[in-house]
Amino acid sequence: MKQSEGDESLRPTVNRPIDKMAWPPLVHRVVRTVRCRSLFQRGQHILVAISGGPDSVALLSILHLLRSSWKLTLSAVHCNYGLRGAESEDDQKFVEAFCQVLGMPLHVRRVEFHTGGPKISLQAEARDLRYRVMQEIAEKYGADRIAVGHTADDQAETILLWMLRGAGLTGLSGMPAFRDNKVIRPLYDIKRQEVLAYLRTAGLSFREDSSNFKMHYLRNRVRREVIPILSRLVPSSVDALCKLADICREDDRCLDDQVKALSASAVKRGAAGGWAIERSFLWELPLAFQRRCIRNLFRKNDDQFRSPGIRTVDRIIHMASKRGAGSSLDVKGGRVVVSDRRLRFVPLQGAETFRVEQPHGRCQEFLSVPGELIWSGTGQRLQVQQQAGIQIGAASFGKHRILVDADRVSQPLMVRNWLPGDRFHPSGMGGHSKKLQDFFTDLKIPIAVRSLIPLVVAPEGILWVVGYRQDGRWTRTAETKRCLVFTSDDLPLRERTE
Repeated sequence: MKQSEGDESLRPTVNRPIDKMAWPPLVHRVVRTVRCRSLFQRGQHILVAISGGPDSVALLSILHLLRSSWKLTLSAVHCNYGLRGAESEDDQKFVEAFCQVLGMPLHVRRVEFHTGGPKISLQAEARDLRYRVMQEIAEKYGADRIAVGHTADDQAETILLWMLRGAGLTGLSGMPAFRDNKVIRPLYDIKRQEVLAYLRTAGLSFREDSSNFKMHYLRNRVRREVIPILSRLVPSSVDALCKLADICREDDRCLDDQVKALSASAVKRGAAGGWAIERSFLWELPLAFQRRCIRNLFRKNDDQFRSPGIRTVDRIIHMASKRGAGSSLDVKGGRVVVSDRRLRFVPLQGAETFRVEQPHGRCQEFLSVPGELIWSGTGQRLQVQQQAGIQIGAASFGKHRILVDADRVSQPLMVRNWLPGDRFHPSGMGGHSKKLQDFFTDLKIPIAVRSLIPLVVAPEGILWVVGYRQDGRWTRTAETKRCLVFTSDDLPLRERTE
């Protein structure tokens, strides 16, 4: 029954243990879901999320009934966001009392919000925090599964919301009954009205979240306006939407497996979650497979297995399809850059660099020692390490790997475009200086290409025109004790006249 106001509402009514043969029909249906979908096994430890609402109370009650016959270890977790003041505190007291009556261990966590900006909704942040907290507790106490109280109605609402966003197969797959080999939804095949009927029959009380009645939340409007209309038009509409989700999920999984098999040889994985894929391979795929390939690559780097939206994915594909190199796009967690042959993702934690935008489309990036970065102009990976001079031989150094006397230059080190008036002392010219513009002209490098070539610069001057020539002033000598070793992993940008 729904609780009324006052202290009485914090005294939960709890069903007494009953014989297995007398279990309500709903309990047997949950057992069928558990078995058919392999949600958990006998003897496992299940951490149950409980808010105090009807779904979570019913879930905890049903699992409590199953505890003995399934030899389960049960514990509960409650997140108090403090967003509804006294109501949030009363929810926590109710849950504490309920778990105390059941004799069940309860973990309560107060969650603080740090919303990152307008693109992150309060509901989305609450969900992410909740799952993060549950995962931490499950790992700490050795829980095999995390059970949440989502019902068939929740699934139907989710499908409708994704449809309104123009989602594809992945979005229309909705919520799986078993996620990440940890999170389970035992009420997956149960409708909300069935849950409420079970609570009434069992004499179980629950709390109602007042935010569920605020109609400025789109999910609440779908729940209270759209679903009832659909149910009047087609009584089986909730079942139909859940069936749609199951079909889409299987199709989505099948397509994912195909794309992963096709792309395995074309993808190279780097440190800290970075990756690169051959542009020529991507061009040959149908658009649907291109999108799926890009999304799958991003999902592997996300703790919630999410990818950028379709607009961002299509922008990345468009970048990769254009002739030439030099395009880049900042995305969540890093940057996508296009080189001559590859599309590459560089995670923020993998590149010890920050970027400063300059007028007229120029940019500069600061490189720590040791460190690396991806130059957005060419997609080249530039690296620097420090080594003792006596440990380095003269072989294997050239246009794409150079030595600099570490004691003759200072930091910070910068990688930037060339600027009008830049001069350097090309190695092999007897110490004479030369305008960089003249150097490019002598090599017949097109004007449009010159601004894409990275320069490694110290406060003392240019150290390296990457892929072409280093400055002779800073090369190693017999007195050198420490060297900076610079490398670029790709060939320099090919001279182009188109």
